[in-house]
Amino acid sequence: MITFGSVLRHGRGRLPVIGTVALLGSLTVLALPTVLGRAVDAVVVDGGVGRWVLIACCLIALGIVCDVVEVLAGTACVAGTTAWLRDRLVRKVLASGPAVTSRFSTGDLVTRVSSNAHDAAQAGPATVTAVAAVVPPAGSLVLLTLIDPWLAAAFLAGVVLVIAVLWAFTRRTAEISLTYQEIQGRIAGMLTEALAGIRTIVAAGTTRREERRILGPLPQLHEQGLRTWRVLARSGAQAAVAGPVVLIAVLAVGGIQLVRGRITPGEYFAAAQYAVIGAGLGSLTGVLGELARARAGITRAAELTAAEPVAYGTLSLPLGPGRLTFDEVVVQAGQAVLLDHVDLDLPGGAAVAVVGPSGAGKSVLAAVAGRLIDPDSGQVRLDGMPLGGLSRAALRSAVKCAFERPALVGATVGEAISVGAVPAVPLLHVARATHVHDFVSRMPNGYRTPLADAPMSGGEAQRLGLARAWTAGRLLILDDATSSLDTATELQISETLMGDRQRRTRLIVTHRAATAARADLVVWLDRGRVRAVGSHQELWADADYRGVFG
Repeated sequence: MITFGSVLRHGRGRLPVIGTVALLGSLTVLALPTVLGRAVDAVVVDGGVGRWVLIACCLIALGIVCDVVEVLAGTACVAGTTAWLRDRLVRKVLASGPAVTSRFSTGDLVTRVSSNAHDAAQAGPATVTAVAAVVPPAGSLVLLTLIDPWLAAAFLAGVVLVIAVLWAFTRRTAEISLTYQEIQGRIAGMLTEALAGIRTIVAAGTTRREERRILGPLPQLHEQGLRTWRVLARSGAQAAVAGPVVLIAVLAVGGIQLVRGRITPGEYFAAAQYAVIGAGLGSLTGVLGELARARAGITRAAELTAAEPVAYGTLSLPLGPGRLTFDEVVVQAGQAVLLDHVDLDLPGGAAVAVVGPSGAGKSVLAAVAGRLIDPDSGQVRLDGMPLGGLSRAALRSAVKCAFERPALVGATVGEAISVGAVPAVPLLHVARATHVHDFVSRMPNGYRTPLADAPMSGGEAQRLGLARAWTAGRLLILDDATSSLDTATELQISETLMGDRQRRTRLIVTHRAATAARADLVVWLDRGRVRAVGSHQELWADADYRGVFG
């Protein structure tokens, strides 16, 4: 779980450096008025002014060095923390699986991992800077007390006003920053959805409507931006009033004490400088704004890390044919029941077609069988072992899935096929078995063709997805993974599937009667329930079954 404290702890290697130089810089700021005051007194009494001027120059040089080191260390700290946060968030997203990531849009996830992570990484340096910024006013109060208690009282009265302004600014900015980031995430999510379906949008002539939909929250974003500037302007104006109040109060009281002979001209000069330091506390609005944005970024990152990742067991699969069993499996989405007490005992090595009307639960059944989601109740077993008890390596080498719209990853076409493959399985063997070699061999660079430059139809992309899953050791799941293939290619792949020499269990979600006819067994789903199990020929006698295929 990412928290404000965990972000601070990650920067502990550089935060002490930032804190040390910030503190040293603050002490330099505190020392400079006293040194300059001594120089003024030395001028008045015609003493050794050169020594005090030299010390003042050294302090100024030291302050510049501290500022440079603080900027360098702060930049390095933010960069390192940003990389750490993004690494954790990406790992968390990938480990959580579709059951968790489906709660967020793709654009929102990208926003959280990119810009929000950078905002959150500002927490460490901003906190140290804010704490160090308290030292000069606090030190000024102490030193003014040593010069004259009445000066300290006047200073404190003015500083309280500045602190009140900063407190109000921080409270308002924290809420605005979080709302601003949330609206940004919504816009990014809708834009990502539109880009994924850009062909449909252009073909349907709904470009203008999509523009209005995506940019619909823009006025809200604009309003939050205006609120930020209004709060900043109001706080700046209030600080601009409160700051001079500090200075005027100290100068007025100091003038009276100077006339009475209770302080020297040099002390009066130093008091004026300390009053300027107190008045400058209002400039902390920038740092406090960074802290507010950091807290908002951490809140949005924490929403991702709060989700529990997919938990794997430690068991291995025993030898077996790939028998797949569903025991009273129930899957719900809110109040909707997607799978309703499904009981199935599918023989190992069989080609099993899963059919049913739209919304019958076919893809949900496939997802549960591949442990892409876990059932709300009930259990799925492979050769007698519960899927939840298997180790990640055992499960993912035994069970693989191919989808209707495969997401192809990798730098080249060859890498897209071999992702997650068993090293011992030759690439060409897999490519030929799934008829991928037929079109890849015609590409200029073959399997070394960059994936981004590979011209592919929807059916060819499906074949690549099928090739990637072909290395399944025990259970191969196809979720409508041949729907975009032409009839001849689909027939070739169907024959390869049905005559699988490895005799793996094949769970095939399909809408085609021909595919169901070639399967060893058909599972007929209707409204999340198993309506019937049997061969295609047996079920074909039922008119409702025939209606599934139109």
